[in-house]
Amino acid sequence: MRIVLLGAPGAGKGTIAKRLSEYDGSVHISTGDILRNEVKNGTELGKRAKAYMEKGELVPDELILNMVETRLREKDCEKGFILDGFPRTIAQAEALENLLRKLGIGLDLVVNLDVPEDVIIERLTTRRTCSNPSCQEIYNVKFKPPSPDGRCLKCGWPVIQRDDEKEEVIRERLKVYHEKTSPLIDLYRKTGLLFDVRSPGSDEIVSKILEGLGKK
Repeated sequence: MRIVLLGAPGAGKGTIAKRLSEYDGSVHISTGDILRNEVKNGTELGKRAKAYMEKGELVPDELILNMVETRLREKDCEKGFILDGFPRTIAQAEALENLLRKLGIGLDLVVNLDVPEDVIIERLTTRRTCSNPSCQEIYNVKFKPPSPDGRCLKCGWPVIQRDDEKEEVIRERLKVYHEKTSPLIDLYRKTGLLFDVRSPGSDEIVSKILEGLGKK
């Protein structure tokens, strides 16, 4: 499968992408994860992107377009890919279309995960992440808590609340999403690629996406 996942921050794109990747080996490509690793490793890209990410703003196109092209050209993407976090603007969507044309491939589906804003805010403000770069296990203080002393149950490292998951930053991220990213819904609807999913559970969401792809 070659699909794009659209949805506000906290809509569950990462979770759904991983489930779909397990289904047929399509590669989960999260630009957010890649950028965070660049920041953690102190690369030139990471240094330039850090200021934008900490404010909940979109990283400029010039910083991520080459990264996406490089990733899509890697051999494991021949099986398929699930783009999570890209494109986020009309300009990025146009750049992706040009890139895919150059690579001689096309998208199968653009999935829009429609989740209420109050659910997103609660989901993100209660999320915690293992600080171990090799683990990154995700927890929720209400539904999937870490150890009582705030450590990862898998590796024992401390869990943290990311700066971009504090309420004031989340609200800014949602504002940016509605201003810059939600117009993509109209764009992809006009192409006939858009597939809306309004379901609370990941199992049902994955099932609906596979149905949309004609795989079930």
